[in-house]
Amino acid sequence: VYPEYFYQMFTLHGLFKSQIIPLVYGLLVGKKTTDYDHFFQRIMDGDDFNPETILSDFEAATIKIGQFIVSKHSSQRLFVSFWSVFGVKFKVLDYKRNTKRMSHVIKAFNLIADDFEDEADDFLGYFEKTWIGEPKKRGTGQKKTLFPIDRAVANLPRSNNSIEGWHNAFAKRVTIVHPTITKLTEKIRREQSKFEVDIAQIRQGQEPKPKKLKYRKFDERIKRLVDDYGNVDLGEYLKGLAVNISL
Repeated sequence: VYPEYFYQMFTLHGLFKSQIIPLVYGLLVGKKTTDYDHFFQRIMDGDDFNPETILSDFEAATIKIGQFIVSKHSSQRLFVSFWSVFGVKFKVLDYKRNTKRMSHVIKAFNLIADDFEDEADDFLGYFEKTWIGEPKKRGTGQKKTLFPIDRAVANLPRSNNSIEGWHNAFAKRVTIVHPTITKLTEKIRREQSKFEVDIAQIRQGQEPKPKKLKYRKFDERIKRLVDDYGNVDLGEYLKGLAVNISL
């Protein structure tokens, strides 16, 4: 949903007491790095923008901006929702207290890769280069990845599914693909007023809206598997995760 002569409505969401809330709405004229740079620069100019973690989709321009922000603050982490690119929903729970060594991840990747046919070599090579790290020459370790594994170590949302869901629901409420700026602004004001009520209620001590039962059960199953890591064969552990992800 966006007015004519614009390319998209881009939003910045934040996490408040486990609730994902839209914080900033912007109308962009394109999807180049410079377009996103202007968006985030306005935010940084107007406020102390220092997020602990940034979750981005797989669009190259947003990744570049995210990496730039992260590079300015070493304590920050950038997560990229790559699983949505492959049509797979994947979630990792709290690994902060139980971080798996890089060698375990490499071993698991090699175990899975052995089951692929030769036709998937290009895909596996791309995946290894991007998220695992290709082996260095002469067996001296792994090359640096585009998205290091040690950045995926936080009990935070792992995909932008909820944000995509919000955009779809908001588009239905607007009812027009290309509304006028005036109408879109009014819809945004109404939308934001609802979230302001939610924030006020949470601050008063009310429980945040719970996840749907199926997602809570999914989290519980994955957590049980993760807690049992080390007590089961790696192959069985991966099969357990795979079964849940494919449900």
